Amino acid sequence: MTPTNKEKMIAGIEYNANDPELQNDRQRALTLTQAYNATSPEANEKKSTILELLFKSSGANLKITPPFYCDYGYNITVGDNFYTNFSCIILDCAPVTIGNNVMLGPKVQIYTATHPIDPLERRNGLEYAKPVTIEDDVWIGGGTIINPGVTIGRGTTIGSGSVVTHDIPANVVAVGNPCMIMRQLD
Repeated sequence: MTPTNKEKMIAGIEYNANDPELQNDRQRALTLTQAYNATSPEANEKKSTILELLFKSSGANLKITPPFYCDYGYNITVGDNFYTNFSCIILDCAPVTIGNNVMLGPKVQIYTATHPIDPLERRNGLEYAKPVTIEDDVWIGGGTIINPGVTIGRGTTIGSGSVVTHDIPANVVAVGNPCMIMRQLD
């Protein structure tokens, strides 16, 4: 049986982003994120319900300061005590796995989507995706961009404004464009 474009997308195989099922899924996520972003700050139960509908799974004490944006939502898994500040963007064409006790500064962007170098392939709507993993106890400074296929190790701090283009190991401070390790933590 031939896999659907959705199955290809999640598996990291080249797929057509213009597929009607994927367009409908993105519309669903847009509707849910717009509802979340428009919900009053004190309506915690309503916000929790929206995130339960949006995400694949989430732990306890989830705090997302609006506005928040994502492509699909169903590829996002977050652990306990997750916090993200204003204007987080997660392009979750592939799985995005975020551990426990993770904090994101404002305007953090997590990308799993990537595109062919060949302009004809891009013009036809072909793309592919690579998963992103952020392990437990990570802090990511504001304005950081995390590129497709990256894993950030447990206990690491990523400095503000970084562009993370490759895996970053556990228990380090890393910063810059491209993001580089500055020091090891004890």
